[in-house]
Amino acid sequence: MSDPILSVTDLSVRIAGLHILQGVSFTVAPTGVTALLGRNGVGKTTTLRALVGLTPRGGEVSGSARFGDRDALHTPTHRLVRAGLGYVPEDRCVFAGLTVAENLRLAERPGAAPAYDRVYALFPELDKRSRQRAGTLSGGQQQMLAIGRVLLADNTLLLVDEPTKGLAPKVVTEVAEALAAVAEEVPVLLVEQNLAVVRRLARDAVVLAAGRVAWTGAADKLLGEPELTKALLGVGSQGVHA
Repeated sequence: MSDPILSVTDLSVRIAGLHILQGVSFTVAPTGVTALLGRNGVGKTTTLRALVGLTPRGGEVSGSARFGDRDALHTPTHRLVRAGLGYVPEDRCVFAGLTVAENLRLAERPGAAPAYDRVYALFPELDKRSRQRAGTLSGGQQQMLAIGRVLLADNTLLLVDEPTKGLAPKVVTEVAEALAAVAEEVPVLLVEQNLAVVRRLARDAVVLAAGRVAWTGAADKLLGEPELTKALLGVGSQGVHA
């Protein structure tokens, strides 16, 4: 069995006096999608932000996270990015006043040829709207742009936070299809509330509860047992948890 691309051990995060993560440990396989699940407020986004060095100022982080041969918790964010760690934040964070093309240009990495062909093949809409200001795009188009920025470079791991949040069903399908294509080439750690998307994309699952890991295993096992899904996520396996 291949070594994990990411190994998180005893990760703890305190922010403004709140102990949000309390000894979280899990691994991400070097292929496929690992879903990081849980009810609202259990620390999913905090986990991703801690892994890329974006914990709010004054936050306290302890434990370890090995990204390849690097200690992610003690490596500056820009160096992690250059090493192939891509991050798509929960709220897209596009530059509203810049065009689509300008948003993408800002994501180019020094010394690397940007993969515009790959981005436009996955999201043709971005090519069509390259001169349009990002702030005038629909929510789905902004999400495509947020993912596209990361995909300009060759990555060894992607962290993707709630990519289908607030999107129309048709756009959810388009984003899920794009992520499925991406996951054929690069492993993904995915935070997602739409369990239908999780069922489609994820091979492995990690469930957080109250800042701790409550369950790990195969995603199809979790979603195939309604009582287990309801106990861990608060909904049946066909639903979407809050």
